[in-house]
Amino acid sequence: MLTVDFQKSLEHFKLACQFQLDDEIMALVGSSGSGKTTLLNCIAGIVHPDGGQITLNGREFFKEGRKPMKIQQRKVGYLFQDYALFPHLSIEENILYGTPRGSDLSHVTELTNILGIRRLLTKYPHQISGGEKQRVALTRALAAKPDVLLLDEPFSALDDDNTRRCQDELFRIHEHWKIPVIFVTHRKADAERLADRVVRIEKGHMTEQL
Repeated sequence: MLTVDFQKSLEHFKLACQFQLDDEIMALVGSSGSGKTTLLNCIAGIVHPDGGQITLNGREFFKEGRKPMKIQQRKVGYLFQDYALFPHLSIEENILYGTPRGSDLSHVTELTNILGIRRLLTKYPHQISGGEKQRVALTRALAAKPDVLLLDEPFSALDDDNTRRCQDELFRIHEHWKIPVIFVTHRKADAERLADRVVRIEKGHMTEQL
């Protein structure tokens, strides 16, 4: 269970987030600059709230007045909107970055096959397309078997076939791992197909869509 109850002052408004998410997929929709990515960043530990708390399965990510849990201890899978691939590492090294040594990586091999990036493993980020980078970034986000998965516009650079392929894989992973998933999207069709819950954020205020 992911429990989020925090406030964060942004440039023009205050972001106020309060919700609980079980093993569900939640879509965040809303206009650009409304606070969607800031919410993901607070859960991941990249940004810290001004007050409140964030917990996952009883583990305290953040609590006002206490030292926040370090990013690497949170077991958060995060697909960034700009992919955030390391340019000096090969695609394989990017995918495996942060995975524990000696861990079972059979699921990573399966992911690279399903998402069609097996042939890219020896290449570097500057040698592949935007859509390929997005699939690599999705694989990396899943490689460490996270306890919560955050996706910022995960399908924006993909064509229809690859979008459907990635969505099907996300469904399969979610069914198998049973973890909370939050994804930001501007496409209504993605939210309707994937999400158990759809939440709109506008100027820092959250409203669940029925």
